[in-house]
Amino acid sequence: MSAPAPPPGARRLPFSVLAKPTGAACNLDCTYCFFLSKELLYDHDSQRMSEEGLETYLANLLDSQPDGPVEIAWQGGEPTMRGLAFFRRAVALAAELARPGQQLHHAIQTNGTLLDDDWGAFLAEHHFLVGLSMDGPAHLHDAYRVNKAGRGTHDQVLRGWDVLQRHGVETNILCTVHAANQEHGLEVYRYFRDELGARYLQFIPIVERVPADSLPLAEQGWRPGAHGPRTLLYQQRGDAVTSRSVDPAAYGEFLVAIFDEWLSRDVGTVFVQDVDVALGNLFGHYSLCVHSPECGAALAVEHNGDVYSCDHYVEPEYRLGNVAEDSFRSMLGSPEQRRFGGSKLTELPGQCLDCPVRWACHGGCPKDRFTTTAAGEPGLNYLCAGYYRFYTHAGPALDAMASLLRAGGPAADVMDLH
Repeated sequence: MSAPAPPPGARRLPFSVLAKPTGAACNLDCTYCFFLSKELLYDHDSQRMSEEGLETYLANLLDSQPDGPVEIAWQGGEPTMRGLAFFRRAVALAAELARPGQQLHHAIQTNGTLLDDDWGAFLAEHHFLVGLSMDGPAHLHDAYRVNKAGRGTHDQVLRGWDVLQRHGVETNILCTVHAANQEHGLEVYRYFRDELGARYLQFIPIVERVPADSLPLAEQGWRPGAHGPRTLLYQQRGDAVTSRSVDPAAYGEFLVAIFDEWLSRDVGTVFVQDVDVALGNLFGHYSLCVHSPECGAALAVEHNGDVYSCDHYVEPEYRLGNVAEDSFRSMLGSPEQRRFGGSKLTELPGQCLDCPVRWACHGGCPKDRFTTTAAGEPGLNYLCAGYYRFYTHAGPALDAMASLLRAGGPAADVMDLH
């Protein structure tokens, strides 16, 4: 199946896509998971990417991507609910459709609860990078990561982790930081490092932004419950946050505690995304859209092929088109998407422009820019205090690591200096 033709003169630009083969459908009901509400955008019963839709998506993706490494990434909802046969077909189709100059890399983000040895063998055979969602030891993880009966899921996720380790699958831990674990940064880090033996960690802040008049409903979570069916669609609006959301100052201290432990003994053996991204920024290598000067090259694809500006902006006004009708190149190059990505820089408030840690955070994700500066200017990131605390604390050691790397030495030598 051929992809829609791009506009004349369109360039091939590297970009990333998170595809959702089950839409918002998930076998869990994590209390803070805003994406559960996205079922309101579509007919809930039809949230499954068809095989025809799969081929259309992959043809468009691979035609639009340049030669070189191409990541094919799946998220949800819970993508493993689509079944192993679907992913076997996806891998085979991608191999058929890729150009000789493209090297395919497969990735999937999962809660891990449905993984078994068949999944483990498949993921290992095709060298998938697996992001596993876990929020720390059981008493912290189970606060919000619950099943549809409201029970904690740590034990099921741990079984999924064991499957991945048994089969030698490359795995990142994705840990969200929220009100339940924000005071336990060191405990969370040591659990992943010492109990699980994890070596690749990401810490993602939970910020559930809502209009003040919607806060009581949002506090109930984003799933049906005792108060009736879900009626609130999560959108990037309002300046109130739920009680589950991370406190900005606590978020900074969470990262500082982890950084100090990492710096004392784990440089070069444990890889923390927040540190890697900040170090890359010192060299002008922007690997994460959240902390890049501009964004707009990380799209989301729904189960029916609808394409949105970003995974955090799956909202009607940010729909760019559909993979069956529009090429990714044309959607990326559209005036709407260019404005979306460029506004990350052009709408920075004056306080950010003059900030000594701007090099590291670049104002953070636009979705979190709903507070005001000390001068009353809008557009300040809700997490600003946490970012400032972390980057001012980590800055000297990061500078030292950068100097070591520029001199041709290993960054791990910084442990001798500190």
